[in-house]
Amino acid sequence: MATGGGSPNHPGAPLIDYDRKTCSESILLHGMNLTIMIGPSPSGGNVASLDSVQDKRFSTAVLLCPKHPDATLFEDDHAGDQLCLKCGLVVGERTIFVGSEMIPFTGIEERAGDEEELDDEVESELHLIDLNGDLASSFDDSLGAVKNHKKKMSSSEERLFKAADNIRTMADLMHLGRTIVDRANQLFQQVHSGQHLKGHSTDALAATCLHIACRLVEVPQSFADVCAVSSIHIKEIGNCFKLILEALKITVPPITATDLMPRFCGNLNLGYPIEKLACYIGRKAVELNIVPGRSPISVAATAIFMAAYASDKQFAKNELSNGTGVANATIRTVYKLMRPRAAELFPEDFNLDLTKLPRS
Repeated sequence: MATGGGSPNHPGAPLIDYDRKTCSESILLHGMNLTIMIGPSPSGGNVASLDSVQDKRFSTAVLLCPKHPDATLFEDDHAGDQLCLKCGLVVGERTIFVGSEMIPFTGIEERAGDEEELDDEVESELHLIDLNGDLASSFDDSLGAVKNHKKKMSSSEERLFKAADNIRTMADLMHLGRTIVDRANQLFQQVHSGQHLKGHSTDALAATCLHIACRLVEVPQSFADVCAVSSIHIKEIGNCFKLILEALKITVPPITATDLMPRFCGNLNLGYPIEKLACYIGRKAVELNIVPGRSPISVAATAIFMAAYASDKQFAKNELSNGTGVANATIRTVYKLMRPRAAELFPEDFNLDLTKLPRS
């Protein structure tokens, strides 16, 4: 860390602290601590180090953790903080990273001997970060422009904006990809531009469009999954689902118990052998018409229950319900239909021990 005295020519100049190891300056400007990181030249050329600019006129203070003075400080460029690696204390705030293209120091080494020219150089650079001056004013102007634009938006634009925001939020909660989000937005725009379903809320239509988008890209999510990340009742989504398919004249593949197995087994931390066995059980239950009219979600949850117990894997109370979203009472009801025909549901090469399966 370089040290020096105050500047006689500029008594009111900001206090600049320079760290030779990290190539950074800490500047006290208008009562606000900032740190400017001097980056390498993108072109690979030599960029003058601040060592050449360091002058005895600048006083310096060491930035250390009060609890661990010897600890290394971590520069968090994203959050703009300096943290102690031992205790996590935020030692310095508002770190700004600037590359050499933003603060060009090239050629300063040749001019370092000229004190007056160096003063002008420093003052010019500090002018760029006058946060209490033009930059703050510019930010206020930009914020005002955004607010004015929102006021000028029509009700139609506001609805599209709200739907896109809702779809993005729900997709994030469900860990869905960008492709599904884009498809859901396209569906909502088609519904909106065609003046379909005027009597339904934007939230309900957005949630339904997200569900349909998942079905179209073969990442099926149930109505219950969408309801869990929205405030819409499952019946309303079901009604919107039928009306949107009819209005847009599109068809979606039906959800099967097999489609849901990977996600459910992943939630329950079950291995592939159990997942494969559960898929077989669920598929056979439908083929043999053992569970007529039952939801694929209920069949999938019950098939996982049977596959797990037959493989010596037991669930804690409510574990299966939490992992699949199916109530324990529903699983028991479907299990009563499947348990009597368990021998038909398991593969022929599977060594099934019926005593491992609970009777109810």
